[in-house]
Amino acid sequence: MTYVNPDYNPSKKNKKILDAAWSHIQSVPYKVSSRWLFYCLLQDGLYSTKGDYRKKWVALSSTARKSFYKGWRPNTLTDDTRTATVRGDGFFTPQDWARALGKYGITCSLSHWPQQKQYIELWFEANAMWTQFAYYTERITLRPFGGKPSIPYKWEMAKALEDAYETYGLPIVILYFGDLDEHGLSIPKNAISDVRDWCDVDFDVVRCGLNPGHEVKYNIPENYKHPGAYQWEALSDEGAKELITSSVAQYVDFSVLTGKVSQEARARAQFLPIGKVFADNQVYTRGKIPV
Repeated sequence: MTYVNPDYNPSKKNKKILDAAWSHIQSVPYKVSSRWLFYCLLQDGLYSTKGDYRKKWVALSSTARKSFYKGWRPNTLTDDTRTATVRGDGFFTPQDWARALGKYGITCSLSHWPQQKQYIELWFEANAMWTQFAYYTERITLRPFGGKPSIPYKWEMAKALEDAYETYGLPIVILYFGDLDEHGLSIPKNAISDVRDWCDVDFDVVRCGLNPGHEVKYNIPENYKHPGAYQWEALSDEGAKELITSSVAQYVDFSVLTGKVSQEARARAQFLPIGKVFADNQVYTRGKIPV
């Protein structure tokens, strides 16, 4: 079955926009969100205001995906604002569960923080940056601000840091990333001030980028609408990778993380034969698995 809409023929201008957007999509090894892509196009000068996101871009990109225009597909972009709550799914019978347990073992997830010198989280300005940070980091909490974070969200951040300190007893360091412009510099100051007021433990904040000088180091083009302003989305993916990973490397001992991964693998391997014996000896009777 084909889903291509042969009648969809975007205008010359929209073809240029879609082709430019496709180039941005192909330039990175992970899925990007609609908003991330729009800001790239805004930086390219293909859109003139942020209001064009809802007025123009959403409809254009939606139609392209639904029409299967060129390489565009419904799953071309990721949705970083909504997640489905899947319920009612699972194994058909307890025997199926026991067989899977014997075949695959169980998941073993170990925290690496107790062996680190500090506990860190990554906070960043835009939701659209989430996939990039998720791709280049692991086992570190990510908190997008989504522009100006709400009061409940900031309260949640404060309480989460308290929980982290209670759990690990480590100094807390927040690594922050955002745009290099007036708005991008003011957002974290105002928001983090509220988080500090509501958090009963101390924490440090390190602004890792974009910082003055990064526009030269990473050859970032100016926001053509606002001279002297530089957006994270205008940073090349190679530059973003270097900035993210080098910042994290200053605070995380990756040898500890690697050791935890090995411990997890050994634990799963040791449990696998136990789970297999358990599964092979189960007899399903009256809705229960005897133990």
